[in-house]
Amino acid sequence: MSAYAHQMEQQYSAPSLSDDSETGSHYELESGFFMKSFTATIFVASLVTLGVLLITLVISLVIMLQSCQSKSAGVIELLNINDYYSYCRVYSLHAELNNLEGYNLPGICRHLAVHYIKVGQYARDLDLTMSVIDDYFKSVRPSEDGLDVVLMDIDDIFPRNSDSSNLFHRFYNDSTSNCIKEAKNVKLMFVTRLYMYLQTGGWSIILLSREPRTHRNVTINHLDSAGLRSWSALMMRAEDSDPTKGYEYFSRQRNLIRKKSFRIKSIISSHMDAVTVPETGVRNFLLPDPLCYKCEKQIEHRY
Repeated sequence: MSAYAHQMEQQYSAPSLSDDSETGSHYELESGFFMKSFTATIFVASLVTLGVLLITLVISLVIMLQSCQSKSAGVIELLNINDYYSYCRVYSLHAELNNLEGYNLPGICRHLAVHYIKVGQYARDLDLTMSVIDDYFKSVRPSEDGLDVVLMDIDDIFPRNSDSSNLFHRFYNDSTSNCIKEAKNVKLMFVTRLYMYLQTGGWSIILLSREPRTHRNVTINHLDSAGLRSWSALMMRAEDSDPTKGYEYFSRQRNLIRKKSFRIKSIISSHMDAVTVPETGVRNFLLPDPLCYKCEKQIEHRY
């Protein structure tokens, strides 16, 4: 081999280690994570889906918490209304039990009386009472001689005299006066249904009222208009009698009925004075009595 060829071989031979150390390597290995484009797309889509699910979960939890809070507030408000109405009802019941006709109801009771009528609770209470009355009369039958009678109190189902009505409107707002009108209409429908039920069952019915006898013709007209006909008797108080002594009045009326050979089998009223005297063989039924009636009577006794 010639000297020229030997020289060219040395010139193009691989660099030595010493040369690498001096000049540095021309190749570097970079660290990192590499994936195909399809895999990357799936990974990003999974992250987005997870984020959406987390946001949806947070929103759902917030809505549930707000709903629970609203329901809790509603239950608390309902409990407060029931508590206040129970207080007013007990207050009214004890006043009537002690014959305190001129007592003053607390102011909160007037608002609750309107609420009691407007939400339909009075109508529901009357229906429940009707169920109790129906259960009793399914188990008994009137005698064939026609002397078994049912006494029905008809007060608080017809409009009161015009003077009392005008006086009431002067002192109470439309919501309270409308409450009384609505309560009377609801009770009239109930009493009419009950009257027809008893009459169909063959019972003789005696009607009782605390109104004076001077209102007899007006009362009969109201009864005819409501379809309450064919009653056995209509008993009303004497003009000179004390209207606040309801216990004495009903006691006298019961004695008078018995003297005429009638047998009282049941008394139906929304007032304590008519049903508080227990008697053997007599089943008493106390109808619910809205507090708004007390507001009307309160005005009458005040003026």
